[in-house]
Amino acid sequence: MPAFWTEPDFDEHELVHFVHDRASGLTAIIALHSTHLGPGAGGTRFWHYGDPGGAMRDALRLSRGMSYKNAMAGLPMGGGKAVILAGADKAKTPAMLAAFGDAIEGLGGRYITAEDVGINEADMVAVAQRTSYVTGLPSTDSDSAGGDPGPFTAKGVFLGIEAAVAHKLGRSLEGVHVAVQGTGSVGGGAARLLAEAGARLTLADVDAARAKALADELGAEVVASDSIMDVACDVFSPNALGAILDDAGIARLRAPIVAGGANNQLARAHHGPMLAERGVLYAPDYVINGGGIIAVALEYLARRDGKPCDIAEVHAKVAEVPVRLRAIWREAEETGNSPDRVADAMAQRLIGR
Repeated sequence: MPAFWTEPDFDEHELVHFVHDRASGLTAIIALHSTHLGPGAGGTRFWHYGDPGGAMRDALRLSRGMSYKNAMAGLPMGGGKAVILAGADKAKTPAMLAAFGDAIEGLGGRYITAEDVGINEADMVAVAQRTSYVTGLPSTDSDSAGGDPGPFTAKGVFLGIEAAVAHKLGRSLEGVHVAVQGTGSVGGGAARLLAEAGARLTLADVDAARAKALADELGAEVVASDSIMDVACDVFSPNALGAILDDAGIARLRAPIVAGGANNQLARAHHGPMLAERGVLYAPDYVINGGGIIAVALEYLARRDGKPCDIAEVHAKVAEVPVRLRAIWREAEETGNSPDRVADAMAQRLIGR
């Protein structure tokens, strides 16, 4: 694995912590980008990497993205991320989760974890047996937030798409054609909300059966996962893994708007301006997908203070996502900078960079 300080995604991270527990087989990376606003908060990803260097790149990029995301969401949290390197069989054991919990506890509260790709509520409950620095735990009270933050992320993505369509196309979602890449918790949740609002949907997922089931439910069309970026539509909504907006991906786009919940959608720094040059309105990913971290952060802060997390407060804060997007787009138009660079500059000022 290459030294992290030689990685192009190393951005003066405060901490890059390697974890290896021989007894359980755990190998993980915990990256803290900034704790300027508070403890680094961000989920744990459980993924098999053919090249271990990919795990380092994910940890660095995702933790930086969490610094920006938490700052732009107005949360008293810094940015952190953990990556557990899964084996080819993606086996996950109680001993592995216990060792991971011990590693988080050893950081003394500098990092707060939650669900991400490959990690679910039950995993967080297991980790919580070893450390209190965990959130995304299930709630037994219908008026309190807790558990899977995916529905809140999906709601923010839906609101962001609605704002983007109004800003770029000057219309409501009725009859708007949205191509949704990824139909899991976030993409699927956003798709349901879009369908309720009258949008026409084309869906794709690497799990073709899942995409077809959702399409049957919503009366949507389905295409193969490798052709969704070629669909002529009003909005392309990426909700799977990141780095899809590279030179080749952007050249394939046939949509005037890109707005979705995937993290790190831009493969490299020049791809945001490239979208702008093509006249594509981009919703910066860490702004539009902030609903999930809003939910788990408010949950953690409420639990820390010994009180339930008011779900109405979470919904109110998620409703601010389009307000921030509109401010970014206005400044981009006024300055001639691309929306991603406007958002980055805003976030960097907030975290003192």
